[in-house]
This record gives sequence, C-alpha cells and structure tokens, in this order.
Amino acid sequence: MFGRIRDLFHPGGDPTERLRRAAAALLVEAARLDGSVGEQERARILALLQAHFGVTAGEAGALFAAAAEATEEAVDLFAFTRVINESFAPDERVTVIEMLWEVAYADGHLDDFEANLIRRVGGLLFVPDRETGEARKRALARLGLDAGFA
Repeated sequence: MFGRIRDLFHPGGDPTERLRRAAAALLVEAARLDGSVGEQERARILALLQAHFGVTAGEAGALFAAAAEATEEAVDLFAFTRVINESFAPDERVTVIEMLWEVAYADGHLDDFEANLIRRVGGLLFVPDRETGEARKRALARLGLDAGFA
C-alpha cells in the first residue's frame, strides 16, 4: 500500500512527473473531502492539470487516476506538499492554492472540510494567509462567482 505512494514521489523519479503527481493529489484530495468527486470537480481538475502542466487530456486522466489512488492511501499531506515546496517558487505555490480554491468551488459549494484543507495546505506550502485569501478571490472571479460567495 505505502509502496505505491513512495513510488509516486520517490526522489529518484522524474522531477517534473513527481511535481505533477503531487499537485494532482492535492487537487483530488480537495475534491473528495465533501464526500465524493463530482463531475464538475473532476472536469476542473483535468482542465487545471492540462493548463498548468501542459499535459494532454489522456495524461491528465492518468494523473487523476494515480492521484486518486495515492490520496486513498495517504495518511497526511506532507508527501505531496514536500514535493511542491522543493520544486516551486513562492509565487508558484500560491498558484497551487488558487487551483485548490477552483476545485473547491467547482461544484458551486464550499464545504468546511475543503476550506480547512486549503488553509492547512497553505501553511504547509508557506503561503501567507493574505495570499491564500487573494488566491481565493482570483479563483472565484475566474469561476464567475461573487467574492462574497461562501
């Protein structure tokens, strides 16, 4: 079980692939915290992976599947956030937070567990609360939702 997580994030693997998998895992975790991954959330994750990592639809689907399996087995978020911290500059880590907000709001509802996850990930990625809030506003604007949306 834990071998698969280790294999996904093994330091000897391709750094770009490790980064994609870590980001995908965080996005999937955000989507599944409200009890299920709806089609809107899945579609948003696939679109984000394609846009931010330049992967094909097929590659995004494979990343999604690997991330779903990894999050089922994970006991914490550290394995995922460590890879992102090692690979991304501070502004890129803010982009990850923004992506998480987009996934959380993709179904038109923000669950308390989703909001809590984003706050925890923000802390693990060393993203200040102010920047997490600004990322939320940008995600809401991109989704066409009101900034006062809860």
